[in-house]
Amino acid sequence: MTNRRDELAAVPDVISTEGDEDFSAFATSRWPGLVRLAFGLTGDRWLAEDMAQTALARAYVAWRRVSRADDPDAYLRRILVNASHRRFRRHRVVEQPGDPPETPVEGPADLVGERTALLAALRQLPPRQREVIVLRYWADLTDAQIAATLGCSPGTVRSQLSRALAKLRESPVLAEGDDA
Repeated sequence: MTNRRDELAAVPDVISTEGDEDFSAFATSRWPGLVRLAFGLTGDRWLAEDMAQTALARAYVAWRRVSRADDPDAYLRRILVNASHRRFRRHRVVEQPGDPPETPVEGPADLVGERTALLAALRQLPPRQREVIVLRYWADLTDAQIAATLGCSPGTVRSQLSRALAKLRESPVLAEGDDA
């Protein structure tokens, strides 16, 4: 009778465990920024965490390629943006996240209304324009980095950014805050 542990040791791993410590350090250091980026794309905190987790799971499976990439952060951002696209393709429904919770938030109370208005205005943008705005102003990426992340040219990034900013300037949601 063989030991169950011996049987499992004989089966090759589907996912290599080499570099687990490197990946753990990478994932831990990138988690907050990844969640912020996903939140900017979705407007939903819980969905953002799910998308960040999905991106890290995919990065883990492809860790050899990710770790050897010229810019592993760009590779990870691309995985996240692709996960966001898959979500839109799969569901094909308009998702409207609910109002923010009634619980108080840290920081000045006046900023809550501005943040809510900004998120509402971002949700009104088409997905590509929202991605460009979030990558530029939340992730602080250059045109070239955004182009690499989205798989387009830097000129396309600039034109999408210009159109998105024009729509945000004309947004009635953001204009309401000008009266105060």
